[in-house]
Amino acid sequence: MIDSFGRNIDYMRISITDRCNLRCRYCMPDGVEWLPMEDILSYEEIGRVCRAAARLGIRHLKITGGEPLVRKGCPELIGSLKNIPGIEAVTITTNGILLEQHLDRLKLAGVDGINVSLDTLDRRQFADLTGFDRLDQVLSGIRRAVDAGFKVKVNAVSLKLDRDKDGSYGWERLAGLAREYPLDVRFIEMMPIGYGKQFETVDHQKLLEQMRQVFPDMEMDTAKHGFGPAVYYRVPGFQGSLGLISAIHGKFCGQCNRVRLTSTGYLKTCLCYEDGVDLRPVLRVADTGAEDGTESGCQELCRVMEQTIYGKPGAHCFEEPERITEGHNMSSIGG
Repeated sequence: MIDSFGRNIDYMRISITDRCNLRCRYCMPDGVEWLPMEDILSYEEIGRVCRAAARLGIRHLKITGGEPLVRKGCPELIGSLKNIPGIEAVTITTNGILLEQHLDRLKLAGVDGINVSLDTLDRRQFADLTGFDRLDQVLSGIRRAVDAGFKVKVNAVSLKLDRDKDGSYGWERLAGLAREYPLDVRFIEMMPIGYGKQFETVDHQKLLEQMRQVFPDMEMDTAKHGFGPAVYYRVPGFQGSLGLISAIHGKFCGQCNRVRLTSTGYLKTCLCYEDGVDLRPVLRVADTGAEDGTESGCQELCRVMEQTIYGKPGAHCFEEPERITEGHNMSSIGG
């Protein structure tokens, strides 16, 4: 569907849980309280939202959390969403801890891609950031996913971490995964909301300069890698590509094509603002206490969603922190 700024909104990120099995310091550190389960959308409710979204022109879905694989039945949900007329691709973002044990079910579900969040290959830094020494599990899941033929991307938040013992930048080791395996490694600027405000992101203009110094033969990669805003580069000898997602120092709002559905059913149009709408009153009909799966119910859901998406803001204001109105943490919004 086309919003008021003429952008084609065809991508929706869906958080299916606020639970996670890691405690990343910029997202869900120890002490964060989980939402009551009755506030979380059921899979049937998520399916109804996605069917309405497909009617409005949403073509690509990303399943996120929290950690989506901690919720029972996640692969089967993906399979059901792929059967919705109009939906062309369903992918998942995971921290990789449970990836290896769910690969067969994800393959059966027909997932179109797997993004693994991994900020460092240094074991000490990984444990410090996430609260757990489980780097080996994540790397094993990535290897198995690549071997099984999945389209894999590694997402790394651009944090200012200590250099490795050999003096190299941490991002260099992560980039090496794209040399070793046919996968993409993307570096993402930190969003200054929630606990992320406490962390200084790496300026991607400076990161790109470092990348060009380390890989002087690096060239732009114009091939289509997905449905998001990453800018990709090819390095001679690498099996995969390197990508930059630069929301702060490479603002791409003019091409933004996405909205977000939180685990509690809030349709959010921009990470920077509170703007959006709670879809639960439409999904959970107040006068009967029953779910309205009728055609009229779907039409009302479409109407509310269309109105909200049409009013999507023209741009974020992350470069002006005093104007940010989003007060929730990423764990409650969705990755």
